[in-house]
Amino acid sequence: MSLIESVTDFVGPFFSDNYKCMHHKITFLTLLFLASPYACLKAQLLHGSVFEITDAGKKEPLVGVNVYWLTTTTNATTEASGHFHIPISARSNRLVFSYLGYKSDTMTITNEVEVVMVLRSENVLKEVVVQGSSTQIDRLNPIQTEIITTRALAKAACCNLSESFETNASVNVSFADAVTGAKQIQFLGLGGQYVQTNVENIPAIRGLGSTFGLNYIPGTWIQSIDIGKGVGSVVNGYESVTGAINVELVKPDSREKVYFNTYANSFGRVEANLHLNSELSKKWSVGLLTHASTLQNKFDKNGDGFMDLPTYNQVNAINRWKYQTDKVMVQFGVKFLNENREGGQMPNVAASQRYVFSNQTQRVEFFSKTAKLYQNKPYKGLGLIINALTHDSRSKFGFVPYDGKQNTLYANLIYQSIIDNTNHQFKTGVSYVLDDYDETYRGVPRKRTESVPGVFGEYTYTYPERLTVVAGGRVDFHSLYGTFATPRLHLRYQIDEHTTLRASTGRGFRVPNPLAENYGYLVSARNVFFTEPLRPETSWNYGVSVNRTFHWFDKHWELILDYYRTDFENQMVADLEHPGEIYFYNLKGQSFSNSFQAELNIIPIKRMEIKVAYRKLDVRQSMGAPFGESRLLERMMIAPDRVLFNIGYALPYDKWKWDLTLQWNGQRRIPYLREGYVHTGYENMPTENAPAFVNLNAQVSRSFPKFEVYLGGENLINFRQLDPIVAANEPFGRSFDAGARAWGPVVGRMIYAGVRYKIKK
Repeated sequence: MSLIESVTDFVGPFFSDNYKCMHHKITFLTLLFLASPYACLKAQLLHGSVFEITDAGKKEPLVGVNVYWLTTTTNATTEASGHFHIPISARSNRLVFSYLGYKSDTMTITNEVEVVMVLRSENVLKEVVVQGSSTQIDRLNPIQTEIITTRALAKAACCNLSESFETNASVNVSFADAVTGAKQIQFLGLGGQYVQTNVENIPAIRGLGSTFGLNYIPGTWIQSIDIGKGVGSVVNGYESVTGAINVELVKPDSREKVYFNTYANSFGRVEANLHLNSELSKKWSVGLLTHASTLQNKFDKNGDGFMDLPTYNQVNAINRWKYQTDKVMVQFGVKFLNENREGGQMPNVAASQRYVFSNQTQRVEFFSKTAKLYQNKPYKGLGLIINALTHDSRSKFGFVPYDGKQNTLYANLIYQSIIDNTNHQFKTGVSYVLDDYDETYRGVPRKRTESVPGVFGEYTYTYPERLTVVAGGRVDFHSLYGTFATPRLHLRYQIDEHTTLRASTGRGFRVPNPLAENYGYLVSARNVFFTEPLRPETSWNYGVSVNRTFHWFDKHWELILDYYRTDFENQMVADLEHPGEIYFYNLKGQSFSNSFQAELNIIPIKRMEIKVAYRKLDVRQSMGAPFGESRLLERMMIAPDRVLFNIGYALPYDKWKWDLTLQWNGQRRIPYLREGYVHTGYENMPTENAPAFVNLNAQVSRSFPKFEVYLGGENLINFRQLDPIVAANEPFGRSFDAGARAWGPVVGRMIYAGVRYKIKK
């Protein structure tokens, strides 16, 4: 995808996905300092649409068509409406349209008017016409990157980011505990804190925001999600350990000037979203994204005396502006969020004896993205990203307070150009991160200020249509932990027209936030111990993937195989093996994660998509260092096996759409908390596994000219974990624990309905 959808929605929609670099001999040290992200700045965009002509003679948009300039790697992909936009190339005026199952076509572009292309199906497919899938692998990116489009997001209610991965095989989402409603993700066998989660390439869900951050990005705001496996680009920072997720939001110059969505479910949750986008002039456009949601119904279906879900109110808004001329592009805006939530025991318990969880969060954020454009040198660019936020969170677990405030300043200056020709590109720049944390837990302050200036470079060599090598590195100067280097290498090799091989390796570095990242474990009577000062987490990630498309029985198939391993040099250990206690300490010994995934995507008939995926994990960590032991144990709360099946079908023009997703989650190790158990050592320690379970989701939607209605259900099998809270009848006793054994769905079947209304420009 173009940098308009990756790096420069911060620095402007004038980057493109060119990976073309240099024939000169350069030492690796130079490579580490001579580069930057994934693209070239472009001064202008070409808009167009791609259609097919049905047997009935109607024009129907094609989704997922690959559009690129001949002899370049500048490409784009059509949206659900068939629309695309692509940076204008200075090297070619011939635009190629390529789509599996259709005859490729080429158009010569002589002006900048919006173009329309009609593709015709291949004869070899007889009467079968292949429809583009709702998720796609970025064809040219050397990083294994899956793009979740708006079409895929519409397969479920997708009320926020945590609910946007229902049909994704790589990302697991679950509740962090049985009381707070906090969501957590797992990726390549490790927690979400090891994934660098960005919003339009600005680090977003990190620090104190990692607790509820997945709930803070409404689903209707999301234009697309890029999921990159393995270490990410050095341009975006040093914190990517297992991968990077980048969320693209709806833009001020969106083709929809009004978008309204309402949602309600059987638990009593109600939401509303309103988007307003307007082009004020040829240079200025403005957008307003708003969200309001609430749940006030208090219910206890498993009869343990605790609310199954917390009540909450959330108000969330973004006001963003865009200014664009031939020489400069500027975007800036303000985000605001306020949320209050309350959970715990049902109100029928006397107030003085009732265990109550509460959280109040306010978050204010300013961002700006500026790009200097070079019309006569479209491969050249200069961009500046600035982001400032304040996050204030106040929580209470029974009578135990936990307050935290985070102030963050982020800046990233990126310059890119070529050496001789576009086969040799480099990107380089400087960055700065300032994090100020002020936390208090049980009256004990935990304060730290991190000031981290850094320099980075990335060099990309491209042998057209065959090989891409990206070598990058950065050096950062941490005010608390000194200087550290982060080298990374990515490779993409096109074996043949239908087979792509990718490989990557690189180092990750991050400073853990133990309380915010283990928030769910605080809903307990556990005493928290820090046995030593925590050091930064450092790791190496290695990965390889193969993508193969083929035709079998006149059907289109896509097979994706990948394997990734993460080895930690140091890791924060959150030790829950001791009932009533949690210990935080530095790793002494081994910690690793092995992840293998096989995914098969099939288009058996027109407008039908089938996805079948299997994932196998082996995740282990050495435990017991503060107690003179070192035993390599299977990580808790991680299911080694997972199977996903998704099927979707749509009538022409998406008039009716049906989607069904089935997930099988294997057994996982959980803390051994049987009554009377006293932990005496790790060597012969008893272990316990939670059972496997199945989850079934489905949705049907009906589209009309200006609006769409949808009806769906989650957990339709009605599976529930009946005992997620230990000693729920004694919440102030020594055995109470609502976090360590919450391994499955706490609530049962949920039915929802909603309406989406759109007015296009």
